[in-house]
Amino acid sequence: MKLLSRLMLLFCCCLPLSAQAAEPLRFAYQDRIGDALSIIAVKKNLFSAEGLQVKPLLFNNGPACSEALFSGAVDVATMGDTTAVSAVTKVPDLRIIGSHGAGESRHRIMVPANSTMQRIRDLKGKRLGVKKGTSTHGGLLALLKTRGIAVGELKLVELDPDTMPAALAAGSLDAFVASEPTPSLAEQQGAHELTTLAGLGNSYPLLIVAKSATLQKREAELKKFFRALARAEQFLVTHRNEAVMMLSQATGLTPEMTRRAMQRHSYWLQLDPHTLASLEQTAAFLKEQKKISQPPAFTKVMDTRFVSDLKKTGK
Repeated sequence: MKLLSRLMLLFCCCLPLSAQAAEPLRFAYQDRIGDALSIIAVKKNLFSAEGLQVKPLLFNNGPACSEALFSGAVDVATMGDTTAVSAVTKVPDLRIIGSHGAGESRHRIMVPANSTMQRIRDLKGKRLGVKKGTSTHGGLLALLKTRGIAVGELKLVELDPDTMPAALAAGSLDAFVASEPTPSLAEQQGAHELTTLAGLGNSYPLLIVAKSATLQKREAELKKFFRALARAEQFLVTHRNEAVMMLSQATGLTPEMTRRAMQRHSYWLQLDPHTLASLEQTAAFLKEQKKISQPPAFTKVMDTRFVSDLKKTGK
């Protein structure tokens, strides 16, 4: 009996890796409008449809996804542009492997329902909530510069986006600027839009990041991962109403507000020149704000093999 057990153990150890049970790919994503492709892929089991085992882990912000990636708790993660640029600057082993969404208009300046402000200049002397060091902050500074308004003419209030709608409703702020879904959540409570941060040359891309070691060890799985997201991209086109309901449930927005928020985003998998230019703009802002010492060499930290594979396979 002992001999049989030893033989079975030896047989199992000699099996090729492909024959043994593979560890699932651990995926950190967010419950935000911008993460539409991730949410759909998880909800519709599209990773399984590509023959891929994925362990999805849901977070409510990009920095949390980034920390999970740093610590080794996940293999691949979604995050916004400022978080991704900061991450690849601090950790040389990280790579940006795709953009899954973007949207010039997804950052908005919101004011209370009873506000009489109609122009950017009306913000002078007012309390404006903003999360400093983010792409929203960078876009705000760029917008003020184009309008000839000095930052010191506003009273910037450092605030986490999660608390902005309540602060605005309570009268603690005269306005706030943030990315979706925060503006839409405030809109549900009666706030309205003063303007967006569009037209400043930045698409504010949403990114997918992984460690370089993961790319080498699990390249075949990551190709399947991207194909599943490509399925989600197609689903978004062909089943828009169902996608709206999924995102509504994930974000807490009403279906109608969700539909309107989605229109401020583009959802497609790529790493195109405009995305690169946007990241370079964001990196320059982060250096100016002393959040990073030097912009990363994007030609080294961006790996296009997976989005390129989608073009080859016609996904």
